[in-house]
Formats: sequence, C-alpha cells, structure tokens
Amino acid sequence: MTDTPTAPQPSATAPDPEKGARVVADDRAHLFHSWAAQGSVRPIPVAGAAGRYFWDYSGKRYLDFSSQFINLNIGHAHPRVVAAIKEQADEICMIASIFANDKRGEAARLIAGLAPEGLDRVFFTNGGAEANEHAVRMARMRTGRPKVLSAYRSYHGGTSTAISLTGDPRRWANEQSGSASGNVAHFFGPYLYRSHFHATTEAEECARALAHLEQVIAFEGPATIAAIVLETVVGTAGVLVPPPGYLQGVRELCDRHGILYIADEVMSGFGRTGAWFAVDHWDVTPDLITFAKGVNSGYVPLGGVIISDAVYEAFRDVTYPGGLTYSGHPLACAAAVATITAMREEGVNENAARVGRDVIGPGLRAIAQRHPSVGEVRGLGVFWAVELVRDRETREMLVPYAAGGELTRPVDEVVAACKEGGMWPVYNYNRIHVVPPCNITDEEAREGLAVLDEALHAADKYVG
Repeated sequence: MTDTPTAPQPSATAPDPEKGARVVADDRAHLFHSWAAQGSVRPIPVAGAAGRYFWDYSGKRYLDFSSQFINLNIGHAHPRVVAAIKEQADEICMIASIFANDKRGEAARLIAGLAPEGLDRVFFTNGGAEANEHAVRMARMRTGRPKVLSAYRSYHGGTSTAISLTGDPRRWANEQSGSASGNVAHFFGPYLYRSHFHATTEAEECARALAHLEQVIAFEGPATIAAIVLETVVGTAGVLVPPPGYLQGVRELCDRHGILYIADEVMSGFGRTGAWFAVDHWDVTPDLITFAKGVNSGYVPLGGVIISDAVYEAFRDVTYPGGLTYSGHPLACAAAVATITAMREEGVNENAARVGRDVIGPGLRAIAQRHPSVGEVRGLGVFWAVELVRDRETREMLVPYAAGGELTRPVDEVVAACKEGGMWPVYNYNRIHVVPPCNITDEEAREGLAVLDEALHAADKYVG
C-alpha cells in the first residue's frame, strides 16, 4: 500500500491552550450537540489532524481508533482528496442537481461500477439517514406496500423514517415524542454470542434466524411489506458479522414474497470490511444499497442510494417525489472521486483486509486471553468489537443494555484510560469498537491495541 504522509507531531504546531479555551467557550455558548444532554457536554478542542492522528491545543496527540464517526476511512487530511476539493472550489463550488456536472457524473459512474451487477444508477443525498429515508420511499412506491422490516440490533439514522427503522434504544425517545414514523416492524437478526434462538453453532443460528424472519413476514402479512432493511454488518449495535448463508436466505425470502432488499452499507461500505461493499463477501445482490461515510471519507457530506434497474424502471415515466438542494454537491462528489481513486491506487481495501486478518484479529484474540472481562471479539477488516462481561460463563454484560448514569462507570473507566493513553476509541454500552481508518499501518494498529490492552485492566476489576 502507498501510505499517506506520516502525521505531523504535535510539537510541529506550538500548543495554544488559550485558543483552545476560546474554542470550547464558543462551543458551549452557542452549539447544540447531538445525542447528548447539553449540560454534560465537555468537548475536547481539536487543533489539527493528519493521517491516523489528531491533537488538541495542549499538544496531546490521539491515535484515531474511531475514524471519528466511523467514516474517516482514508484518514485525516489525505493530500489527494484535499487537493481535489481545492481544485473543485476553484472551478465551481455549487451547481443545482438539474444540471449535469462532471464530478457528479463521474462519482455516480464510479460508485455504480463498484456495486453488484444490475445496480447502475445513483441518487445522491447529504448523508446516510437521508439515504435510508429515500431508499424506503422508493421501495414503498415501487411495491405499493406500506410496511418495512428491520432488525432490533441496528442503527439507520436520526431522521423520522430512519430512526423508526433503528432497533437500538435511540429509537425510544423519538417514538415517545412522536418524532418517529410508523409502518415499521422489527425482528431479531443473527447474533450467536447472545443467540435469541438458543443456537450453539453458526449453522443453527443462521437457520433459526431465517425461520424467525420468515415467521415475522407471515405474521406481518407479506403483501403489506415493501422492504427489509439490513445493515450488512451491524455497526454501532454490535459489529455483528452475519453467518454464512444468512444474507442469501434473506434474499430468497424477499424474492419469494416480492419484497425489496435494502442493504444499509452506510458504515460497512467503502473499505471498512476490506471490500468496497460488505455484501461482496457473501456474493449477494440487493435491490437498493445505501451509502455515505466512507464514500469520500467524510471530508464533505455525501450519501446516496444505488438503485437496481428494476427500481429505476418504476420511475422512468413516473415522477420520483423527492430531492435535496445539495444532491450531488460538486465539492462532495469531487472528494468522492478522489477518495475512490486513491483507495484503488493505494490498495486501501486490501490493506484493511490484511490488517484485520493479520494484526487486529490476532491482537484482539490475544488480548481476550489476558483479560477475564472480555467475553468475545469479532469483526472483519477494520471493523471489530470487544464485548465486555462481568462473568464469562453467564455472559452478563459489563454494562446493562440501554444503561445510563453510574451503571456505565465500568466502560467509562476503560474509555478514559484509552484516551489517557493517547488512543481515541468508540464504545457502545458493554462494547469497545476497534474501527481505525482503513489505511492504518501495522505499527499504528499495534500501538492502539497496546493502549486498549492496558486500559482493559479497568474492566477486569469488575469481573467476579
């Protein structure tokens, strides 16, 4: 892999704590933060970033094991993408989606070319939630059916339809406030470690999960269901890799009942699993694929829906009732073209697959042997989860599901230790997720794992 320039050391820029304090003051005086009680927000002011690192105004550097919101797939300040954005800004910053634009068309062509055969057109959005909103709208109009099925352990976005699709606790408050939309039913997807189906092998989990889904379809009424929406590899709700045969089984159920299969690849796409799309690992062709995040490494907001020929034909002579002012924004599309090109030429997907197979996977399994708080490690590419428990035999979660307040202290302590050690992690209830940029080096991956290894002593004291 041709690596991006090494991240500059924090000492290359003189620390400026006073400016950092001003940045935080403005933030707390005027910004409203997402997914947070506003009084508890304590943001770290970031002064700069490059490669797989960022640093604050005091000069403290962090290895980014979060890829920010699991979207910075080619790392911070990749020079080819930055240059492409600057070049596009000099040429044209904005042109409405009714016009043809070179970078918009090139981005669509490149993205469609990465998708399975028969998905040849792209509808651009500003992010993943909007992509899922529009994919569901397309499915409902294409089938004439109102209902959508999605998994309990899932996250599909924060807009009204997307949060209704979401299966994790972030949905609850939106439903209580009336902000969520209806006509969504949930089912259990495969999760062998905490099997809802009392399975003991992957084959049993696959068969029983498909039988369960088939029963849900029967009870909900096949003729009422427009689509099944699935994260190909479940992201923030667990990094759950589907067992062999499961996605093929979902495809068969959809075909049998005239239901569209929507693959949510917002997080798992563009190198995260070591492939362009996670469905590539299982040779499955959805009807619609939603994407965002890694398509341009998050440098400029961009998402979209990749549309099958059959869905496209439904709108050849019928107006599609949806659109966005910034659909296919030239700066975002220029960043996407540069990102995809750089990933191809620098072997980023191959690097993600290899680092996951040879460094992160073995490293996490070795860590699990040393720490009684680790119940399971699982993942693919640079997409991994460390599941923490109080008891390996009972599999009692270190932090209860949907817990808050003092109940989260055990994982809070692990996260604090990671940050103190110079590694920025992702966590969700009883899990630490290992999701660095896809072009991370072996040395950097080992550096982050070493910090996590030390931090997990904080969890071990709660075991027993």
